[in-house]
Amino acid sequence: MIRTLEILTNLFPLWVLAGGIAALLHPPLFTWFTGPYIVWGLGLIMLGMGLTLTLEDFRQVLREPKKIVAGFVAQYLLMPLAGWTTAWLFQLNDAWAVGLILVSCCPGGTASNVVTYLARANVALSVLMTMCSTFGAILMTPLLTWWLAGSRVEVDPWSLFLGTVQVVLAPILLGMLLNYCFPRAVKAALPLAPLVSVLTIAMVCSSIIGKNAIDIRTSGGVLLGAVFTLHALGFASGYLFARLLGYPLNDCRTISIEVGMQNSGLGAVLAQQSFPKMPAAATPCAVSATFHSVIGSLLAAYWRLRPDESVSRDTLSETSPQA
Repeated sequence: MIRTLEILTNLFPLWVLAGGIAALLHPPLFTWFTGPYIVWGLGLIMLGMGLTLTLEDFRQVLREPKKIVAGFVAQYLLMPLAGWTTAWLFQLNDAWAVGLILVSCCPGGTASNVVTYLARANVALSVLMTMCSTFGAILMTPLLTWWLAGSRVEVDPWSLFLGTVQVVLAPILLGMLLNYCFPRAVKAALPLAPLVSVLTIAMVCSSIIGKNAIDIRTSGGVLLGAVFTLHALGFASGYLFARLLGYPLNDCRTISIEVGMQNSGLGAVLAQQSFPKMPAAATPCAVSATFHSVIGSLLAAYWRLRPDESVSRDTLSETSPQA
């Protein structure tokens, strides 16, 4: 049973891609999943992440601070600059530009942990980086979005901050509390949590794509090109940044995946909450989930065939990453 759940979880790019295509072809399949459903869905994903965290995870961060800091800097320096630059290069309209910049300022997505595992890279480092960038998002995502997108539209950083606290901090802290108080029940639920996260991400993204299906079909070529470019820059710059710092090959691959894969679901929710007059701002976030999943999976397949023999392979059971 557990093996089946792992296989279904590892197929997350397929679920996201299939949902996006179905939403474009027949939007009503997913457009019912909107409003509070999306907010509660993302909260459920963050709760799942919190269930895997313990105080020992935070102690482990202190044992490898340089790599964690390097990943954090890459996440919140390279990717946001790539988002702003890509929006400018593709001359995106204000709504799409804001959405692209917003998703580039989001933390690493928890799906990156699964991709890191598939790539036979450093899963433990991936989980710690995701944890740190997620907590950092409480301040970094609102501030960076306000700084980079404020020239296009009015950005309320306080609204973004409150939204991030609502859908990130509160569920994670609740998950950690449940893990501390009810460890046996949490351990029993953990095998199912990654698949629930994957399906929820697919529903969130498919819903947003469905609501903007006409715009995507008529003029989405530019948007698709911009989102692809954003994530290609993220994967490449993260890898090169780590190589310049002299890190082992597997750590470079891990940082590349973390920088290239964003928490697109968080971006979509924040776009809907903070830019209600610009519903199209959530569209780049939804498209982002599909693109970074596909690119990450292709990279994982390639790197899996070219393992770094100097570093032992981590296992999912040791770190219990969420998708």
